[in-house]
Amino acid sequence: LLLDSGGVLLQAGVSLRLSCTASGLTFSTADMGWFRQVPGKEREGVSCMPWSGSSTMYADSVKGRFTISRDTSKNTLYLQMNSLKPEDTAMYYCAAAQRRLSWCTLAPFGYGYWGQGTQVTVSS
Repeated sequence: LLLDSGGVLLQAGVSLRLSCTASGLTFSTADMGWFRQVPGKEREGVSCMPWSGSSTMYADSVKGRFTISRDTSKNTLYLQMNSLKPEDTAMYYCAAAQRRLSWCTLAPFGYGYWGQGTQVTVSS
C-alpha cells in the first residue's frame, strides 16, 4: 500500500513537497517512481530512483525543478517540486516495483504498486 499526501492548490512559482509512505512491501529494496496524469492524457513518468538510490531519472519537463529522494528509515518517498508551473497541474502518483535493479524506468508498466494519487493544481 502506498499512501500519497500533500495535494494542494498553489500559485505558480512556489514549492511543494509530496510524500509517499509505503507499507506491505519491502521499501528498502523497491524501485520507486513518481508519475502524473491529467484527464484525457496518458500517465507520464516524472522521476524515479532505483532501490539503491544510486541514480535518479527525471522527465525533461521537470529537470532542474523537481528532486526525488527517499528515507528508508521512514519507508517514505519524496518529490520536492520547486518553481511550479501551471503545466505541472495533474494527479500525482507514487509507484513501486520490487525489482532491485541498478536503474529505474519512467514507464508506468514497470511498476506494480501504486498510490491513490494526490491532486496538485497550480494557478497562474
